[in-house]
Amino acid sequence: MDHDRFSQSKLDYHLLFLLFLMAVISAIAIHSAETMLPEKLQSVNFASKQLQWYAVGAVVIALTMIIDYDRLFQIAWYLYGLGMLLLLGLELNVPGTVTIKGATSWYSLPGGNFQPSELMKIFMILVLSRIIVNHREKYPEPTVQDDFKLLGKIALAVLPPLFLLAKQPDLGMSMVFTAITATLVLVSGIRWRILFGIVFSGVAVVATVVFIFFYFPDFFHQYIIKEDYQLNRFYGWLAPYEYSNEQGFQLIRSLMAIGSGELYGKGLGNLQVYLPEAHTDFIFGVIAEQFGFVGSSIVISLFFLLIYRMIHIALESNDLYGSYLCAGVAGMITFQVFQNIGMTIGLLPITGLPLPFVSYGGSSLATYMLAIGLILNVHSRTRKFMFASDE
Repeated sequence: MDHDRFSQSKLDYHLLFLLFLMAVISAIAIHSAETMLPEKLQSVNFASKQLQWYAVGAVVIALTMIIDYDRLFQIAWYLYGLGMLLLLGLELNVPGTVTIKGATSWYSLPGGNFQPSELMKIFMILVLSRIIVNHREKYPEPTVQDDFKLLGKIALAVLPPLFLLAKQPDLGMSMVFTAITATLVLVSGIRWRILFGIVFSGVAVVATVVFIFFYFPDFFHQYIIKEDYQLNRFYGWLAPYEYSNEQGFQLIRSLMAIGSGELYGKGLGNLQVYLPEAHTDFIFGVIAEQFGFVGSSIVISLFFLLIYRMIHIALESNDLYGSYLCAGVAGMITFQVFQNIGMTIGLLPITGLPLPFVSYGGSSLATYMLAIGLILNVHSRTRKFMFASDE
């Protein structure tokens, strides 16, 4: 006879405390960055607005936790369809669409601009997790052919939104979707030799594109990348000082700001290096200049603890769907942190992705808070067995 006893914890206070620290860091950094904003934006209190979005995010978390994530499993495809309709609306330029810097990625709403691809990230995690769970239930001992079937199902779900994002164009968000997909494929149980084959194929494709760029430039510009602004990002990344007045300007300013912070920084509010998009894309440069290597390391450490906590909850969950949801969210946030900080120090090309929970942004912050709500939802419904018997 079994004597199973379990306790059900409601909230993960470790995760909530880390989120509180992120809110404090975000408000301080954005308030400091306001001094570098253009004159037309000087009257806007972005730090206060960011805290308001955090308050909205707290409501989003509460609403997310009310709904059992099993219900999200049931409606995942409906949410996916909604996201696709919103992305398709951008492609068709329906009334209300907004184009910024050549990308039609937003809808104009009374409270500000709304970017549907942010919500689609969450919907994609919900759908891919459902696909993997259903496949594993159908094929408990999968063959090689079954693994390829799973890859095919994942590709059919991912390619339509990726195509629409490429049409906007939105390189950064396309990379995020790819990172989410890669994370869930990695934990899906597909054989390692298949995964190694995919990685090798991807490296071969990139190497081929680079070869064509250098040896067949006319073919490259005509058939692979036609738009100059897409190439300009790579020129500005690989040779910023040769393009210091144009494509490399942002990176050079970012490197100057981060380098001038040295070990301990210049102190709160002491910003001397002008940074474009300081309160959004390059908020890490603002932190590094004021608080130096030590302050930057603390921020990175908080992100590490946040992601570690997500992975811990994923491993602790006794439900496959919950584990995959946590893995997808962890992969999404990990990539965005790596990409944002990487682009500010010249490690990666500039893509316009914000630093999660720290950069100013309404729809992006609300999406991150929704993602945290999913994690807390999984944690609150994880049963912890205290005693068990095999008899």
